[in-house]
Amino acid sequence: MARKCVSCASAKVMVPFSSETFTIKYGAATTKISGLSGWKCVACGEVEFDARSAKRYAAAGDALVIAQRKELGTELRRIRRKLGLTQASAARLTGGGHNAFSRYERGEVIPMSSVVNLFRLLDKHPELLKDLKAVKTRRPAGSARSTERAKLKTA
Repeated sequence: MARKCVSCASAKVMVPFSSETFTIKYGAATTKISGLSGWKCVACGEVEFDARSAKRYAAAGDALVIAQRKELGTELRRIRRKLGLTQASAARLTGGGHNAFSRYERGEVIPMSSVVNLFRLLDKHPELLKDLKAVKTRRPAGSARSTERAKLKTA
């Protein structure tokens, strides 16, 4: 039976495949899943897995993401401890919520790349931490807190 490609809408170009190996990449990590089956579009290369293969592919991808989150969390915890920061002070330093670093370190959430880059920089140059602590964080004019302060001053 001919299958229509859902990606490019070409008709009769989906060809079946079986027992193929696919590689999933996430960040610097990769994993290979063999024995996958489904259909591949000859025109655009789109792959559509059968139900069993789709579940296996998704589970492998999820496991890779979780492993990368935990690895990043471990790295952030190591750097934070090296710098002598609590989770709360690390969150204040980066402008995150009070539970942000706890969630990063447990691998529940992937931090913004700016947070990761800052901590990797501080890992190599810990002396910069004192400079960051010396900078007072100012809220932009019109932000909720600056507006509240202005109202209090005029009251």
